[in-house]
Order: sequence, then structure tokens, then C-alpha cells
Amino acid sequence: MSAKTLTESELSEGDLWVFGYGSLMWNPGFDFVERVPARLIGEHRALCVYSFVHRGTPEQPGLVLGLDRGGACRGIAFRVADAHRMATVAYLREREQVTSVYREVKRSVWLEDDACRRISALTYVVDRGHAQYAGRLSYAEQLRHVRQGHGRSGPNRDYVIATVKALETQGCRDVPLHQLAEALRDEAPVHSGQ
Repeated sequence: MSAKTLTESELSEGDLWVFGYGSLMWNPGFDFVERVPARLIGEHRALCVYSFVHRGTPEQPGLVLGLDRGGACRGIAFRVADAHRMATVAYLREREQVTSVYREVKRSVWLEDDACRRISALTYVVDRGHAQYAGRLSYAEQLRHVRQGHGRSGPNRDYVIATVKALETQGCRDVPLHQLAEALRDEAPVHSGQ
């Protein structure tokens, strides 16, 4: 499958804004000059992506976040200096598009700073037509996948708990994700011998 990515002209020149709503909030992995709490309207954060690489395998998929249709999402907007723009895009494509489950898009994002600026940010939205799109899973199904998931980036449990911690740092509560994290925190970590 080919990745759904923006063209170089769609990425425009100058500083690049990147909107993070999952692991990018607590582990961006790229250099940035500004980090601002932000809100995206029209899509919401959901554990709707089966993870076959970072937090699971095809045989035992984990679950990771995607932006799915409807609602709003609070996250972090990172401003990347123009000099690092294309290197950052290349890094994000390697990280986020490993199985092409996301569409690379630009979205309007409201910065939650004193000026309440509106910017255009690069972000990754789930491709609903992809085989890894999980849709709306029940709480029990989500918990099962997160408990079993372990991939190249570690246990799925750690991913959910770290994301919730990042949200709490912003004073944000994502009720379904928080409920899941509370159940996972109450369990002893599972070690798979890796």
C-alpha cells in the first residue's frame, strides 16, 4: 500500500506546525522551537487503529490512536523551524506511515495560547478504508487488545498510560482513554520476556 502523503507544494515553505494527539505529545522525536496546547475541531482522538508494528503484531495487534471523524481533539501543536521542515516530515512519515494506515493532511488548529491563533498544521488522520482501521470497539475489546499488544516501541499498556499522563499535564481529560488507563494502572505490567 502506498502512503497517503502531501506533496511538497502542499507542505509550503516556512515554519511547519505539527499537531500531536497521541504519542507525539509526549515523545515528538523531532526538534521544535515552540510547543503550544491546541485544539482541532472536526475530528476526535480514538483508539481506532490496530497496531501491527509499534505496539503489536499482526498476530496479536495492539491499539493506537487515530483522529477519526466528528467532534474535537485537544493536543499539542509543535512549530518546527523552516530549516528542519523537510527532515521532520521525513521522520514523521517513517514513524507514522510504516503501514500507511494514516492520511497525512493539513488541518486548521486553534492554539490555546494568549493570542488564540489559528494555524494550519500537519497531522495524521486514520484511513477508514485501511485493514488496520478498528472502528468503534467496545471497552472490553479495547482493554483486551491493549493488554496483549507489544511491538517494536514496547508494551501497548505503556503507550496508553503515557498518553493519558500527557493529557493530564495539559489539564485535559479524555474520559474513555482515562478509564482504560485506570484499569491498566491497577494491573501489574505484563513482561513478555523481551
